[in-house]
Amino acid sequence: QVQLVESGGGLVQAGGSLRLSCATSGIIFRFNDVGWYRQAPGKQRELVARISSAGFTNYADSVKGRFTISRDNAKNTVYLQMNSLKPEDTAVYYCNAGPGYKIVAADFGSWGRGTQVTVSS
Repeated sequence: QVQLVESGGGLVQAGGSLRLSCATSGIIFRFNDVGWYRQAPGKQRELVARISSAGFTNYADSVKGRFTISRDNAKNTVYLQMNSLKPEDTAVYYCNAGPGYKIVAADFGSWGRGTQVTVSS
């Protein structure tokens, strides 16, 4: 069973930066797509960035140009560099890994604990 451990969140002022990490185990990481998601209070979980096994990336319009997703297959880890943070980026951030159609649908039976990102104005 896949295990996911997100880290790197915190409290930052608007305009600041954070780098999130997601360490995975229990899967053949390099063969899977990976997505970063976020869930703000009272809102549904949304996909903000994804990276394919081949390294192709996609971003939600709300983060395009500010967030960068990357992966290190040797470390079974995916990263999310977040720059120019805004208060509306405040949420719990999660990652998950699997086939591309599952990433898009957020169709996973288990999730990690996530990491809280809070952006103050």
